[in-house]
Amino acid sequence: MNLTDRRVVITGAGRDFGRALAHHFAGLGAELFLAARSLEAAERTRSEIRDRGHDRVHAFACDLADPASIREFAAAVGRRTDHVDVLVNNGARWLEGPDLFSVSDEDVADTVASGSTGTILVTKNLLPLLLASDHADVVTMVSVCGVPGAQHPVAHEAYYAAKHGQRGFTEALSRRLRPQGVRVISLFPPDFDSGRDPLSPEWDATPRGAQDPLAAQSVIDCITFAIRQPRDCYINAFHFESLHPSATAGGTSPH
Repeated sequence: MNLTDRRVVITGAGRDFGRALAHHFAGLGAELFLAARSLEAAERTRSEIRDRGHDRVHAFACDLADPASIREFAAAVGRRTDHVDVLVNNGARWLEGPDLFSVSDEDVADTVASGSTGTILVTKNLLPLLLASDHADVVTMVSVCGVPGAQHPVAHEAYYAAKHGQRGFTEALSRRLRPQGVRVISLFPPDFDSGRDPLSPEWDATPRGAQDPLAAQSVIDCITFAIRQPRDCYINAFHFESLHPSATAGGTSPH
């Protein structure tokens, strides 16, 4: 399997799951457009990938809580390519707290903006490039916190709001874009270990048995499987069951 014909945008690519996803797609030959809140973080991932011999990778700053930053990012991508095949909405801020009063107003606003509004605006501003592709996919890392009735031991209410906003947006977007040939794929994982270094020996040694927690590699495999399907195969969402009550809803936290 290879993705040499794909141009892939990944938000939140400076660390954790986004970084691992970037290395995975680079290994499959895709051209990568990596965004992180700080340019330095995106450039670190770009440098790691280039050091491994993959030159088709670009780095950008994109603050998902800042509409102007999102517009600048999308415009910069557009100056380097005439189309985008895959957008992975991975970036979002994780927020925890025992009650509504445990965080500042600014924390609440930033969490909702980066997770919900940021996903909408990144997709909106990159949509012309996606529509220029013959096989466009929009992939969004939501989290089981976006599933009605889900409970998490430490997630703050604002994080739930952000993730429910993502879910509502992707459901509506899927209906709107399917007639235009764009697939919208959402993932609703429980907490999983997104902190393993994809360049370390422990990455390949990650236990993935029936009684083990969900691995980042398995989530990556789901994304890769979905975007490689023929266009008549429209996988709308991946829902995951956790065997571990302590890991029930954080998804890609912390982002």
